[in-house]
Amino acid sequence: MSSHSAPSDDEAPGLYLHVPFCASKCGYCAFYSQPTAGRDMPRLVSALLEEAQRYQAVPAVRTIYIGGGSPTSLPADQLARLVETVASTWPNAEEFTVECNPGQANIEMLSMLACCGVNRLSFGVQSFHRSELELLGRRHSADEAVRSVRQAQDLGFTNVGIDLIFAVPGSTLDSWQRSLESAISLGMQHISAYSLSFEPGTPLYEARRLGRIDSIEEDTDRAMYELAIDLLAAAGFVQYEISNFAREGFECRHNMGCWENRPYIGIGPSAASYWRGERTANVADIDAYISRIEAGRPATEQRQQPDRDDCICETAVLNLRTRRGVNLADFQRRTGADFRKVFATPLRRHEREGLIEAGAGQVRLARRALAVADSVLCDFSSL
Repeated sequence: MSSHSAPSDDEAPGLYLHVPFCASKCGYCAFYSQPTAGRDMPRLVSALLEEAQRYQAVPAVRTIYIGGGSPTSLPADQLARLVETVASTWPNAEEFTVECNPGQANIEMLSMLACCGVNRLSFGVQSFHRSELELLGRRHSADEAVRSVRQAQDLGFTNVGIDLIFAVPGSTLDSWQRSLESAISLGMQHISAYSLSFEPGTPLYEARRLGRIDSIEEDTDRAMYELAIDLLAAAGFVQYEISNFAREGFECRHNMGCWENRPYIGIGPSAASYWRGERTANVADIDAYISRIEAGRPATEQRQQPDRDDCICETAVLNLRTRRGVNLADFQRRTGADFRKVFATPLRRHEREGLIEAGAGQVRLARRALAVADSVLCDFSSL
């Protein structure tokens, strides 16, 4: 593989740590996680730190992101041990995010995170309506979500985001608008808005299969998405990716690195990495992960060495997810390919359909393509 087809080895990576514990599994979640009951959490944290130390020769990481699962499902002393050790190993990360579960992240825990150098929090609020929270399997209330966010702000956190889910069965345009307005009124710097996805193997998928719940109509789903774009824009948020909105300067730098196809290192069960031109994924089993780490073995279960065509397509699809789109000069510098030439056929078709906008040195999805982005991006996934 030619050197320009992959991130440079001297490019500072993002660092992701996966805490695979939750108080209980949400009905829609397909990420690898397990209930906390009966788990040896100190042992898991020790394994996470041991795996992280294998990368201590990496002189700097650009960003740190601790997600899950729910990091705040860890006992406070174990979360502190994890955060403090990572922060001291890589003290100059420009962004340090911890995902927080409303109701779990009390003021003592939030204060600890602030003292340890965490400068960005992401709360999994999902909805401000009790019926929707119950259907999604969330354990917190809307009041607890508001209280957690307010406590973080009172402690001095100036970069706080929340996740919201729309198209929940039983929801309406009006209920979705009220959730958005509640989020805006909290003074957020970042809001993510995702359409509910029914993933195979999840309780909600099974409930829909059995006819116990119905999906929201496609037209309503799209109307909810368009409402989010318009309402958040009117409130001063910039849409910088298909599902992500931020006030100027508060884009999630860690995720932007992924969408720019830059390197990242994943630590923990099921965590993925893109490092030194190789894509890997750790074993998605807590006990197997711990056993491998304690035995001094790699936790990696899957490896892929992307070839030049893979890197071209991955970079194109990831870049097009952002509202910045593909910078043609940067794309050629990073991949060695002329974007307009290698994707001439889908570009012509989608420009003709009004789904792609091409400007001076840039190609991006048109506004009307955002709601059908997956089908458009599919045409850039292979050469």
